[in-house]
Amino acid sequence: MITIDKEFLFEESYPLSNLGKREELLFFDIETTGFSGDYNQVYLIGCVYFTETSAHFIQWFADSKEAETEVIDTFFAFANNYQTLVHFNGDTFDIPFIEKRCHALRLPHSFDHLESIDIYKRIKPYKKHLGLENLKQKSIETFLGISRDDKYTGGQLIEVYAEYLQTKDPYLLKLLLLHNEDDLKGMPKLLPILHYPDFFDQDFSLLELKKVSGESSRVLLTLCCDASTCLPVSIGASVPSYTLKADKNRLTLSVRLYEGTLKYFYPNYKDYYYLIYEDTAIHKSVGEYVDRDAKVKATKETCYTKKSGTFLPQPEPFWTPDFKNSCKDKTCFFEFCPDCFSDNKTLNRYIHRLLKDIFTAR
Repeated sequence: MITIDKEFLFEESYPLSNLGKREELLFFDIETTGFSGDYNQVYLIGCVYFTETSAHFIQWFADSKEAETEVIDTFFAFANNYQTLVHFNGDTFDIPFIEKRCHALRLPHSFDHLESIDIYKRIKPYKKHLGLENLKQKSIETFLGISRDDKYTGGQLIEVYAEYLQTKDPYLLKLLLLHNEDDLKGMPKLLPILHYPDFFDQDFSLLELKKVSGESSRVLLTLCCDASTCLPVSIGASVPSYTLKADKNRLTLSVRLYEGTLKYFYPNYKDYYYLIYEDTAIHKSVGEYVDRDAKVKATKETCYTKKSGTFLPQPEPFWTPDFKNSCKDKTCFFEFCPDCFSDNKTLNRYIHRLLKDIFTAR
């Protein structure tokens, strides 16, 4: 086995404290001879770790097929000193692969004591809105303006490793190590991409509320968040009723207004009459005084009262009363007024529900 341990220059462009204590974080990446841990081997495990004053990367390279066991043993002995494992798509590939190799080689190792932070999983919901063709590490590096020297993929290097085992060519070893080294050094540089989930998960403060009239009347909510959460690249997204733009630490939400008449549906329709001529429902305690030919028993569809005004859509009834066009509608509305967003807690419940609808829309 070959071990490489070097210090490298690291500029903290994302607060490591958001992930855990600096000295307890371990970034890792593996290189394998294929995609199945049942049949293929791991020939290289690399890690990035931090001291109080510096950043390091360490690599354990299997210079023979037999050295795989030593590579895995040494990695786990090293990882036992850390609390949090940070990786890119490791929950899907790297961790299960090593677990299968441990099983195949009868090695008594486990990841159970380590918290897992998967950068890939955290940013996956935002792929479309970041304009990314895919979520490969190199694609995100390009999005963030990060360049690298390595021009190969892990798959392309499988044959290079097989040739190295035959020839022990130092140049081939350099290629194999460089790819993993660039992935390792690049992983902490990817961390600013986590500003996106951080940004949209936090609470916002309302800076401005503005009604915009036109072909489609809308309400614009201009919101701000913690200045430490500053997006590296602005993004926008929309669904039919909502549009957002996020830039630096500002979020602008545009919500389409409904101006007209909507209905409030009473929950216990069996307790109501529907007044045929007034097109409204009244409680039976009052309706008993109405002529029989002017009323019928209310149904779910007719047990309502109407209101005209200006309304905003809400996916859930955060504000009551909630209004609909029909009782079967999934989207309800609340009456818009200048102080309807005065309660910051309700405002943020509303915002986060809209964000969920926007980011999960197909």
